[in-house]
Amino acid sequence: MRIILLGPPGAGKGTQAARLALGQKLEHISTGDMLRTEVSGGTELGRLAKTYMDRGDLVPDEVIIGMIQGRLKGGAGVILDGFPRTVAQAQALDKAFTAAGTKVDRAVYFKVENEELVKRLSGRATCSGCQTPYNLNTAPPKKAGVCDRCGGKLAQRPDDQPDAVRRRLKVYEEQTAPVLDYYRKAGKVREIDAAGPVDEVYGRLAAAVK
Repeated sequence: MRIILLGPPGAGKGTQAARLALGQKLEHISTGDMLRTEVSGGTELGRLAKTYMDRGDLVPDEVIIGMIQGRLKGGAGVILDGFPRTVAQAQALDKAFTAAGTKVDRAVYFKVENEELVKRLSGRATCSGCQTPYNLNTAPPKKAGVCDRCGGKLAQRPDDQPDAVRRRLKVYEEQTAPVLDYYRKAGKVREIDAAGPVDEVYGRLAAAVK
């Protein structure tokens, strides 16, 4: 299957995509992870992307589209997490799949209230040493600012500060929400409640892609 996970930042798409990919033996393609790898590597693409990411803006279509097309492998089953984010990207993706003789099978929309998203994202922190993730609100370290595993310093991404989170959500509503309408018109959308325990959300996702 070719599955797209749609929803605002912090809706849990990455966590659920990784689990679904393992269970269904699909390739998990996360544009967020790919971009962060470029940023940490200091590549030309990474430096360009960082200027947008730090402001909470979307990386331009041409950058993302070229990167994704390089990862699609013929008719292999994939889960796309974080792409497409604009209608132009959705149209480009359809063309790429058509060229490979396949198509998007399902688009699953993760629905979560905005205030819950602000709480989730503004609480995220990662160890600068071993990269262990934490949530300062729901799963904090034993000692404030210090990683339980390696003693490294915890850091928060600039785009996870509350003001930046609200800006990201506004950008999402303005630029990304129309993608949902694009796939609705094609009859491919299934909507799930993405609030609640991880296992419950996964059960809803698994049912939505059957």
